[in-house]
Amino acid sequence: MPMTMSDSLVPSFDAGGEAFEQVGQTNGSRFWHARSLMTLLGYENFQNFEQAINRAIGTCSTLGISVVENFEQCEYEHEGATVRDFKLSRFACYLVAMNGDVRKPAVAAAQAYFATLAEAARLYMQATQDVERVQIRDDISEREKGLTSAAKRAGVTDYGLFQNAGYRGMYNMHLSKLKTLKGLPSGCTLLDFMDKRELAGNLFRLTETEARLKVERVHGQRPAEDVAFQVGRKVRNVMRENGGQAPEHIPLSGDIKEVRKGLKETAKEFTKLDTAKSTKSLPKKSDSE
Repeated sequence: MPMTMSDSLVPSFDAGGEAFEQVGQTNGSRFWHARSLMTLLGYENFQNFEQAINRAIGTCSTLGISVVENFEQCEYEHEGATVRDFKLSRFACYLVAMNGDVRKPAVAAAQAYFATLAEAARLYMQATQDVERVQIRDDISEREKGLTSAAKRAGVTDYGLFQNAGYRGMYNMHLSKLKTLKGLPSGCTLLDFMDKRELAGNLFRLTETEARLKVERVHGQRPAEDVAFQVGRKVRNVMRENGGQAPEHIPLSGDIKEVRKGLKETAKEFTKLDTAKSTKSLPKKSDSE
């Protein structure tokens, strides 16, 4: 049965993560109840905690890793009521921690603990923003499809020029010059090297451009380009006001393809940790459902 807040009076991820390992259960495969992890990470409200779970599920899906195998929904009776929960794999626990509220000391401790368990985690996942980058980058890919359709309906015949108008508004220069300014490696996609904040700015730009094309019923190549430019300029102004730095001067981050690779390797390494052979030394607890 999942632990309660009163069950955890010591740091859960100190001393080699002993408290975390002890609440893990084995029933065919090793898992942790989400409500137990919630307590270990310092959350008191499952509804709030589900936000981290949903972001973690999104990351898992983006990577092409089975969500069902890592986030198994379950129910059980507790104090006369049916409780909804998840059975989380070790990798799922890791993703939830990486998507948790970093202001909570227990979340930061959990992130550090998981990074000690897998070489891939140490190499690629030191910063929580890398996990978020993967999700935002995937959101951008989906939003680009929507914007392409909206632009076509608005009568855009040269999507390259339309797309570049948005970049000119946001970055004050053409995309080709922007790539050179940022020092993007030849043959690479700029979005794959943006940090979380810059990616989020572009996601907002694409979303709002699509919305304005639809709401204002824009039609024609030039009017559509004007909208893309104006939205890009507004995003630029907000970013400068909030951060004091123009988006073109935000340094590039590591290739997001390497981040994805690191996450997938982490999943494999965590799975190996919980095979029958390697879990003999880990504290076990029988499934009490």
